[in-house]
Amino acid sequence: MLIGVSSYHRMKQHQPSWVFCQLVKHRRIFYLAPMRSFCVLMADPVIDEEDIGGTLVEMLRRTEEKLSAHNRTMIDIVSSPTHNKEIAYPPAAIQQILYNAALHRTYESTNSPVRVYWFNDRIEIISPGGPYGNVTIENFGSSGITDYRNPNIADVLKTFGFIQSFGRGIATARKLMQENGNPDLEFQTTSSAVVCVLRGKS
Repeated sequence: MLIGVSSYHRMKQHQPSWVFCQLVKHRRIFYLAPMRSFCVLMADPVIDEEDIGGTLVEMLRRTEEKLSAHNRTMIDIVSSPTHNKEIAYPPAAIQQILYNAALHRTYESTNSPVRVYWFNDRIEIISPGGPYGNVTIENFGSSGITDYRNPNIADVLKTFGFIQSFGRGIATARKLMQENGNPDLEFQTTSSAVVCVLRGKS
């Protein structure tokens, strides 16, 4: 693991590094918020919810499993001689946005978790902390504009296979959404949070 020698020395001195705590210590970072079956009235009945804790890697994997269970495959047996399978959201697009939320969120000065809301017509992934460094509210999502608030976490996510290359997550998700027939990603960016909206097929 890319925790590093410095982290090991701190452990021997009983002063584990912050990154080590996030990766190894069981602590809630993600919260899979109530998945509401209807998107207009917030009083709609909740069909599923889970408060996910554990290490960062464990939480990512469990969140992926939960989202995959709700990403239903639809079979069309009417519009053509052979049946067609369609999926509501491209799984890899959801993964890219989820990984971005974990990688680029702020882990300091807030206890707010990453939140995932699954509505009837969209998914909202809310990441605490606004844009960082070269990325601003104005240029957020623009091609070629990247920066890293948590480079150590980026290295760990790459080591565990969550990330193959840096700076391509949003572009990859947009391409996958387009290929699947979904609307483009929507971002609501403030100084305190980034909200990504993935809309279902119309």
